[in-house]
Amino acid sequence: MERVYLREVGLRDGLQMVKTDLSTERKIEWIEGAVAAGLTEMEVTSFVPPKTFPIFADAAKVAEFALTVPGLTPSALVLNLRGAADAFASGLRQVSYVLSASEAHSSANARRTSDEAAEEFERIVALRDNLGFKETVTLSCGVATAFGCSLQGYVDEDRVLDLAERVTAAGAAEVLIADTVGYGAPGQVERLFTRLRERLPAQPVAAHFHDTRGMGLANVAAALRAGVRRFDASIGGLGGCPFAPGATGNINFEDAAFMLEAEGFETGVDFDRLLALRRKVETWLPQERFTGAILRAGYKPPVLTA
Repeated sequence: MERVYLREVGLRDGLQMVKTDLSTERKIEWIEGAVAAGLTEMEVTSFVPPKTFPIFADAAKVAEFALTVPGLTPSALVLNLRGAADAFASGLRQVSYVLSASEAHSSANARRTSDEAAEEFERIVALRDNLGFKETVTLSCGVATAFGCSLQGYVDEDRVLDLAERVTAAGAAEVLIADTVGYGAPGQVERLFTRLRERLPAQPVAAHFHDTRGMGLANVAAALRAGVRRFDASIGGLGGCPFAPGATGNINFEDAAFMLEAEGFETGVDFDRLLALRRKVETWLPQERFTGAILRAGYKPPVLTA
């Protein structure tokens, strides 16, 4: 069975808009539960200004714990050079940055143009290298609103590819293409990832889908056809973008893992433990909207046919 890697982003993307605070102890319990369920990759926090996102004020503590967990590759999101410096100081070996292909979204989210955001990533790469972390810290760069934007509308596909090529040249070890507001459709997704892999055949790529319009899992299937084998997902479908009106949660981790295994891929997920964790998270965040069919319908291992 071919392996597909699911990165759990609930502790970062899932928490950035929640109405209930979550203690550091609960976050640690979340990490422990996820690893017990077979997860190996998690975006555990974000190094952002605590005044803007107080739920991430404990970023250094969460990162410190995550680094002690055997078998886990933890990462964190940063939005600027200052956040990157804090992430590097934390000891994390995987750091993610994101820029937007939509100028309107880039202005609202980061108060800079897309080109200025790309320049900031280049400065982050230079900082990493100057600190002596070039061989030990891997940088991922996401291109957000790649399939459309609720603020701007149409986003040029060539612009997405140009930005992906630029950050690859700058030093991104992975390019993540994100449907930040859930505008993508399967045909569009398959075409863009096919073109991306043709232009950057040696560059690892990943996908980040939202299920705003119910297309999330269909878009995962389309990306699979284009050769993508790395995806972000969130337990319970938590998440959304605070700077994109109507952008509800990420694709549901449990449902995505089930679909992948039903299609004959290996995910490494222990569904009983994963669903137990999801139930806990729901009690911790009682004011949030959760999604997903597998918790409701139950998990039955798929029967694979020749």
